[in-house]
Formats: sequence, structure tokens, C-alpha cells
Amino acid sequence: MQFQAEAKYIRVSPQKARLVIDMVRGKKVYDALNILKFTNKKSSSIIYKLLKSAIANALNTGKVDIDNLFISTAFVNMSFSLKRVMPKAMGRAATIKKRMSTIKIILDEK
Repeated sequence: MQFQAEAKYIRVSPQKARLVIDMVRGKKVYDALNILKFTNKKSSSIIYKLLKSAIANALNTGKVDIDNLFISTAFVNMSFSLKRVMPKAMGRAATIKKRMSTIKIILDEK
């Protein structure tokens, strides 16, 4: 049985969040929690909370052994971008895209 959690409109670049997601994909839940807890990235705390939410979803549904859970799929998609303007030389302006991401974690039992 699969259990999932999703976070939308997270203010972190998808490219930076994928670096952290790639570290925990395919790992057991407890190993992934330890990796995320000691990773020094902004997105690691967000993914940590999301993984805890997916574990809580698994526990609320019924008879699930947490020791058998692992991260079957985890991915980061790009959400919309906030467009901002930054002044440049000689009166010009340049646009800056502040990217957002959608993160989804799916747990499965062995």
C-alpha cells in the first residue's frame, strides 16, 4: 500500500531541492530522516517535515509497520515563478525569477 504527502508552492529552487531529494530516494524511512536531519541545506528541513507527514499518513490509515516503510518515489517539480525587477546600469531593468517548487514523497511497504 502506498502513502503520500505533497507540499506545493515551496520557496526553494527545484534544482536545489532535487539535490536533497536524490540523497533520500529509495532509502528506508529512518535512514532518510537521519540524512535529512544532518544535511545543511535549506530544503532539507522542508523535506524532513514532508517525510514526517507521509509517515503520519501511513500510521493513521491502519496496520502499517514503520520499519518496513521506504521511499519508493520522491520528486520535485517546478511550480510558478515570481517575477521581480532589478535595476541595472543606465536606467535599464532586468527581470529576476524567484522559482518555487512542488515536492511529492510516496512511501511503500517492503
